[in-house]
Amino acid sequence: MDTRRNEQPDGAPRTSIRTTGGSLAPGGVVGDGRYRLLAQLGADERANAHFWRARDGQLRRDVALTLIVGDQADLDATREASRTLERAAHTSQFGHPHVARVLDVLTLGSGIAAGEGLLGIVVAEWSKGIDLIDIVDEGPVAPVVACRMIDSLVDAVERAHRSGLVLGLDHPQRIRRGRDGQLRLAFPGPLPETTLRDDIKALGAVLYLLLTARWPLQGGPAAIAPAPHTPNGGVVPPRTLEPTVPAELSSLAVRTLSDGGEGGIRTSAAFLRVLRQVVAEEERKAAAPAAGTQDENDPDSGYWTTKKPVHDPAQRKKVAVWATAIVIAAVAILAWIGLSLISFFSNEGPTGPDVNVAESGEQNTKPPTSKAPPPKTPEPVRPASIQVYNPEGTGDFTSLAPDAIDGDQATPWQTDQYQQQLPALKTGVGLVVSFDQPIDLSRVLIVNGTPATRVEIRTAEIANPYLDNTRLVAGPTDLEQGPAQIDVDSSQPTSHVIVWLTRLGGQQGEFQSSVGDLEFYRSPT
Repeated sequence: MDTRRNEQPDGAPRTSIRTTGGSLAPGGVVGDGRYRLLAQLGADERANAHFWRARDGQLRRDVALTLIVGDQADLDATREASRTLERAAHTSQFGHPHVARVLDVLTLGSGIAAGEGLLGIVVAEWSKGIDLIDIVDEGPVAPVVACRMIDSLVDAVERAHRSGLVLGLDHPQRIRRGRDGQLRLAFPGPLPETTLRDDIKALGAVLYLLLTARWPLQGGPAAIAPAPHTPNGGVVPPRTLEPTVPAELSSLAVRTLSDGGEGGIRTSAAFLRVLRQVVAEEERKAAAPAAGTQDENDPDSGYWTTKKPVHDPAQRKKVAVWATAIVIAAVAILAWIGLSLISFFSNEGPTGPDVNVAESGEQNTKPPTSKAPPPKTPEPVRPASIQVYNPEGTGDFTSLAPDAIDGDQATPWQTDQYQQQLPALKTGVGLVVSFDQPIDLSRVLIVNGTPATRVEIRTAEIANPYLDNTRLVAGPTDLEQGPAQIDVDSSQPTSHVIVWLTRLGGQQGEFQSSVGDLEFYRSPT
């Protein structure tokens, strides 16, 4: 394989990676004549698996093909291919927006004709976007951007492992970046020996690749430079290669790839937690200088100065004139107020405005009446961002989180469906919103929430904290039909608010809750 490929804006292939040997080439057909090959996008030489974009002639759509190339008379190769195809068939039962859906699995005598030089084909839906290799072709990706790109892929691994499935994303050419900027497993089909642990290490490898443009695992494509290793066999930390990488993020990649030692990352939930904490910290650091910057030309900036005052006689004369005018205006206003009061009391009669003559001839003075000012109402404030909060794993329906603050209760965010009520599987699940500036939270309004859902309102210092590091400010409250207004007892401003669900609605075996819309109010100034 000697040629890289890119896509034109319309998705059409420019060049292709050519297979060395064999008859597979663009324009050829496989799958008993059903699929026409368009462009080869890569190959996993560990299993002789070639990745192609092809055209389904029956359904007239583009598909992603994983072609397992080999001698049909080789029993060992055929056996290994069968195990890969079997695992791919299991993957077809898994659905996630960032994993291409397996449409079909073809085997010898069932979709593959003799003489095609193939031992199997995995047919998956086509993933539009760009190859992972092309992303790092011009160099590493900015750390925060890399974190956001891989976030949804971590979520996919977490959900698959919860279902007992291995995804097999330990080869970079299996992964593409979609139009939403997120990474997606485009060519599913885990190798026979791939384990859950391999999936976790693959997440560390992908993060390492984004941060350094180097691949740290064995069996990577020749188009990517391998990561350098330390004398003890570990990989060189990304921060050593790219000083701009935060120390915590560099450590995350190394700890995930490491098989020994203490403090390693062994689950996707732990990986995601650290990933989001790093993003929150980097965003906080980026916002701090902006918040502390003052315009030196702004006379109202509020900073003390040691610059000596300038003695300008003309300026002092102007100040004196303005001061005199202000004094004259103040005297005139006071005189007008006095005359108005005299006129008011003179119109009330000789007894005065608050004096009544009783039948006994005694005077009773009524206390003056005053009208109380109307109570101030909380002021609505719109969050800057929102994401699913699940400190014990990945969140439920993360792509739907923005729907909870879009102002349209007809587009809700919802949880996964659970067979057991919380906290059987986890203590809770929820949403965390962040504001540009800290607010004195006064009230949270939950619109069109599922009845019987139990809700707590919590605040935090970062966007993705451990639950123990959050502060309960309202609840628990059980939602009923209609909007739920939850008043908050918050004594200090906060930038992060968590709507935490500790019990779901629904019935046995089908526990699930949704939130139509969330509104947040701060105390009136």
